[in-house]
Amino acid sequence: MRFFEVVSSLLIVYAGLKAAGKILLLEAFKKPYKYEYIRREFTNKILFTLELLIVGDILGTVRNPTVNDLILVGAIVVIRTVLGYFLSKEVKEYQFD
Repeated sequence: MRFFEVVSSLLIVYAGLKAAGKILLLEAFKKPYKYEYIRREFTNKILFTLELLIVGDILGTVRNPTVNDLILVGAIVVIRTVLGYFLSKEVKEYQFD
């Protein structure tokens, strides 16, 4: 469904701009941010975006199910789930003070 694709795209752009802004503040003005925190926050938004995209794919396939669509959505869900797993595993490895 297009709604979830648009929301996911906006969320990624927002997260990227926010992370870039915090990195600029960190580098230019020595604000109290840490790269690990910025990266974790950005990764969490990416994970959420992947989940929204999976929901959109599933809803789109439920509306118009064909065998090819089911196979395609299944492959996309597997790829995004594996991506999400490794991203969440990476997030858990960050240490905070």
